[in-house]
Amino acid sequence: MPSTKSVNHPIEELPGLNIAQTQQLKACGITTTFDLLRQGNTTAQRQQLSRELNTNIKYINKWAALANLARIPGVGCEHCGLLLHAGVSTPRQLASMTVQRLHPLLRKLQVQLLNRADLAPDTAQVSSWIQQAKMM
Repeated sequence: MPSTKSVNHPIEELPGLNIAQTQQLKACGITTTFDLLRQGNTTAQRQQLSRELNTNIKYINKWAALANLARIPGVGCEHCGLLLHAGVSTPRQLASMTVQRLHPLLRKLQVQLLNRADLAPDTAQVSSWIQQAKMM
């Protein structure tokens, strides 16, 4: 089975980062989501980054999870936050899910968070994400 190529994004596109946090990350040499994944690959690395940035480890863990999900081409920075809110924190976890289970959850979250069901990804999109995650 062919593999899906991971996608790299500028760090400022990652959701949940304010301007100051983005600037702090850039000062540590983290300008892309791949940089964040490389420098925050292990628990020890994330703890070190937490100390360097003087930021709670929970934020570093969240940013690393978002960057990991954003690697999936169809997910990117646009939908990684929605998946994380749904309890999906890794491509491997996404790959193990079914459309029948995940799509209603994402739709419900979209309504709860934004009051907009029309912005929720459709079943074909969710199915594509799952397939891409399986090929990573």
